[in-house]
Amino acid sequence: MRVLGIETSCDETGVALYDTEAGLLAHALHSQVALHADYGGVVPELASRDHVRRALLLTREVLARASANLASVDAIAYTAGPGLAGALLVGAGFGASLAHALGKPAIAVHHLEGHLLSPLLATPAPQFPFIALLVSGGHTQLMQVGGIGDYTLLGDTLDDAAGEAFDKSAKLLGLGYPGGPAIAALAAQGRPGRFVLPRPMLRSDNLDFSFSGLKTAVLTAVRGGLDDGQARADLAAELQEAITEVLAAKSLTALEDSGLAQLVVAGGVGANRRLRERLDAAAAARGCRVYYPPFELCTDNGAMIAFAGALRLQRGEGRRPDGFTVQPRWDLATLD
Repeated sequence: MRVLGIETSCDETGVALYDTEAGLLAHALHSQVALHADYGGVVPELASRDHVRRALLLTREVLARASANLASVDAIAYTAGPGLAGALLVGAGFGASLAHALGKPAIAVHHLEGHLLSPLLATPAPQFPFIALLVSGGHTQLMQVGGIGDYTLLGDTLDDAAGEAFDKSAKLLGLGYPGGPAIAALAAQGRPGRFVLPRPMLRSDNLDFSFSGLKTAVLTAVRGGLDDGQARADLAAELQEAITEVLAAKSLTALEDSGLAQLVVAGGVGANRRLRERLDAAAAARGCRVYYPPFELCTDNGAMIAFAGALRLQRGEGRRPDGFTVQPRWDLATLD
């Protein structure tokens, strides 16, 4: 079965074609980073308008790369939430309309389920069950995953997520958007330890996260004065150490508490090399293994939506649409 996946939840338009026998046939992605850079964050109206411009063009591009046509597509999967309401409506409207016109099933996919399952597209891939660290945009969560739709929330962010802490701190340091890559690049030139930043909830008796206080500590350091470029780099390095230390420690605690030996890391922050170094070393010391999606599939993309849609289709889900809805707020743990 071939599933066309459409992702428009925020500031990336992604389209992909996945075949349940041959694997990922093709995918294409358009990032809106340049569009939103001057604003220091995503402008929802601009994001929605750009998705309108890109969705059909990317679909044609993907089909051409795969040497396929719409007649060979068995179902359409689209992101139905969570995300920006206007952006979601573009992809859902396009996907449902296309499915209706073709007389094919449509599958409404949860954005975070797409991220969570994306490491299964890598080689080697994890096997169920596993622990998942989801670090995507405004989400930082730990999940125990027993199978498709079997998700138990172990820990959640209480305020700012890791990605938000990177973005907001980058803005304070005068860096570009998105903040994660910008902080990582600057941190590579610095050394942690010159500044002392908190490790929020590192020793709490639960698996929840809180990064708003870390952002405030960065603000305090900036207001105190940064003497030179090296000071900025050192602060970025300390920030990266603080965030990755908390993420790694909570993830390993989740593995120990569950008795499982596999950790999946998904979402944009999962591309951070320092986080990967920490997790790989800590997991290896405990006889565990960490799995990541391919680097190109860490950010939002159509491949993860096509793949999640294909897995749902194999379970007998999907129907010919007579309409569509989106859920800007949608709890992953409510899926079955």
